[in-house]
Amino acid sequence: MTGIICIDKTASMTSFTAANRVRGILGVKKAGHTGTLDPMATGVLPVALSGATRFIDWLPENKKAYDARIRLGMTTDTLDITGTVTSESAVCVSREQLEETVRTFLGKSMQTPPMYSAKSQNGVRLYTLARRGEIVERPAQPIEIFDLQLSGVTETEFSLSVVCSAGTYIRSLADDIGKKLGCGAVLTALRRTAANGFTLADCVTLEELEMLRDQNRVFEKLIAAETFLASYPKLSVTAAQSVRFQNGGALARDRLGNGQEPGVYRVFSPDKRFLGLGEIEPDGDSLQVRRVYVGD
Repeated sequence: MTGIICIDKTASMTSFTAANRVRGILGVKKAGHTGTLDPMATGVLPVALSGATRFIDWLPENKKAYDARIRLGMTTDTLDITGTVTSESAVCVSREQLEETVRTFLGKSMQTPPMYSAKSQNGVRLYTLARRGEIVERPAQPIEIFDLQLSGVTETEFSLSVVCSAGTYIRSLADDIGKKLGCGAVLTALRRTAANGFTLADCVTLEELEMLRDQNRVFEKLIAAETFLASYPKLSVTAAQSVRFQNGGALARDRLGNGQEPGVYRVFSPDKRFLGLGEIEPDGDSLQVRRVYVGD
């Protein structure tokens, strides 16, 4: 079984555990998730199966979307409600102040990753260092927030729908909002509603996946490699070129026809079989093999 299954991850489960559960339910040897979700977070978690795991790094980033719940008047070491409280303060923030502050985060900015995150520094996960009590300098990363919608505002809490670039930490956004308001803030709930071009409509729970397996209907939710990589243009090659490509051989650019432009392509055989991804580099004279697809 090769492709992607989108899981609606539950809270209190790591992304790694969710991917392993999928592997066990479907009886495949390999399964890997994309875009780590915090254990407390729920929502869209794409899980690649078998040969599709080779394409995880080539999945289009796309925008990501989240529904978040944020509490004012508190800070923690993890920037969310699961951490140790580091400060508490009174809250005296009007809705107008909150709306004005939230709007300032729209657009491009630099964001510092939280210490409790899966990001690596010098080959070590930041959360590993944090658990040792080590706090290190983290270089700020460029992010972009495309849309923010405020709702459910109370005296100390509010909901926020966020559309952002990959690599944006909503916990850090909550913390930054709290700092700007002067009272602190922590993330209390997070649900990812879109990632890598997939939405909640594409997802199943682990329980639903078990039911589909028992009914031999997993194919209804299995997303094929050529589909989840559809943002790359299609390139058809000859039978001889197909054999060469599958054996890892580069294809001469001037023999591809149509004067192919530089970029990454989905490569297909004459009988429309997906062969993998190839790339023509700027000023390159050949299509280099980036990933060969190995199906069931």
